[in-house]
Amino acid sequence: MAAEPTLAADSPAPLKPLSGLPLVLLTIAVAFSTFMEILDMTIVNVAVPHIAGSLGVSSSEGTWAISSYALASAIMQPLTGWLAKRFGEVKTFCFSVGLFVAFSMLCGLATSMPMLVIFRLLQGAGSGPMVALSLTLLLSSYPKTKQGIALAMWAMTVVVAPIFGPILGGVLTDNFSWPWIFYINVPVGALAGIITWSILRHRETKTVRAPIDVVGLGLLIVGVGCLQFMLDNGNDHDWFASPMILTLGLIALVALVFLVIWELTARHPVVDLSLFSRRNFTVGVTALSLGMLAFFGISVVFPLWLQTTLGYTATWAGLATAPVGILAFVVSPIIGKNIQRLELRAVVTFAFMVFALTAYWFSTFNSQASFATLVLPRFVMGIAIACFFIPLNQIFLSGLRPDQIAGASGLSNFCRTLASSVSTALTVTLWQHRTEYHHAVLTEHVSPAVPATAQFVQQLQGMGIPGKPGLAVVDQLVTREAATLAVNDVFFGCAVLFLALIPILWFARPPFGNAGGAAAH
Repeated sequence: MAAEPTLAADSPAPLKPLSGLPLVLLTIAVAFSTFMEILDMTIVNVAVPHIAGSLGVSSSEGTWAISSYALASAIMQPLTGWLAKRFGEVKTFCFSVGLFVAFSMLCGLATSMPMLVIFRLLQGAGSGPMVALSLTLLLSSYPKTKQGIALAMWAMTVVVAPIFGPILGGVLTDNFSWPWIFYINVPVGALAGIITWSILRHRETKTVRAPIDVVGLGLLIVGVGCLQFMLDNGNDHDWFASPMILTLGLIALVALVFLVIWELTARHPVVDLSLFSRRNFTVGVTALSLGMLAFFGISVVFPLWLQTTLGYTATWAGLATAPVGILAFVVSPIIGKNIQRLELRAVVTFAFMVFALTAYWFSTFNSQASFATLVLPRFVMGIAIACFFIPLNQIFLSGLRPDQIAGASGLSNFCRTLASSVSTALTVTLWQHRTEYHHAVLTEHVSPAVPATAQFVQQLQGMGIPGKPGLAVVDQLVTREAATLAVNDVFFGCAVLFLALIPILWFARPPFGNAGGAAAH
């Protein structure tokens, strides 16, 4: 029979919130830690061709540098609550930062693909608890009246980091070499870890010496691992037409179903699924995850369309994507400062309406759209980010005890990360299938019997492009227009999803109070 958990005898009593310079330094350190961890999920994307060429592997093998990190991070995120209770929030966070920094350096020093994959796995494992615990540490260090500002600061880093990742990755790989996308983590992470430890080492949380749930941990690793690998590689293997992908999907389904059953009855679960019994947590995490699915889908397909169809370079595609962070950066502090005065469900409803409007706006573009035309809706979308991310975090954290915040943050971050992975797989697959459909439809209208086609072919002949070369040009144009029509379909689908999410928000029950504070009945 398992021993009852016992509180560590040397656990300090709750301390007063920080103020002045220590609070400023802690906010900066934690913000940079969060920024650095999330940045690493996207900064590698543009460097894959450089990494593959340098290490002598194919581009598809090079994507393992992305998949391995996401895999380990996704597994560790739900474990955040258990780790924080077992070892303390401050120790767990600082140790995670230390692991992340150490393996970032080793990733840069890797001389073969297997080495890089192993170091990326360990780097991802270290990064898993960082984002969730960064929010937890901020909320516990800020006065209750200013926790909205803490949420705003955290939200800005979480949202803005993926936008700047591809730009920074392109600049570093083009002007230096790919290892520098990992080396830049070392000084930033080391400084952030040292500052956080020096300020919070005497403010450690109570620890609970509970036995580890080995069965739950095993099911989590197998289920999430197979699911993440399936999502990362399904599109390259034609999804369930591939026996490997089908097997991974079945293993993930069985393992995750058994994980839910086991964790709901385990005495010391590694993942606190009882949080979903709270209405606000369930509503908030559901809206956050599905909202991220639609938002991330736009953020993935948009730059891909610019590069593969409109001929943009990686740098210019990043510049077209980045303006979404401008209004988010400006509006987030305003939302955070006034969060106690706002009807949060109405604020998120406004965010979803803006998201839907801008997604529909994107769906009206053609292949001749100018850079300025493409950037404008991306800029407007930024206001919705602040009105979406901050209030939903406040909603799902409302009414939770302080000792539940780490577990709730880890679980919500896992759902958000999983939604992003599903979004990437779903939107890219949908885009490809709709491109094939539109290509077939457009091709039906390309024949010598159609006056427009005959006239265009004659123009090509006049330009010295007769016969098969001319038909190849026609096919390229058809493919471009088909891809554009397909991406319009994806954007329109995201707009519909945003509108469909609005009713879900209103199942949340106010008052939402301070994050981590007991809600009034």
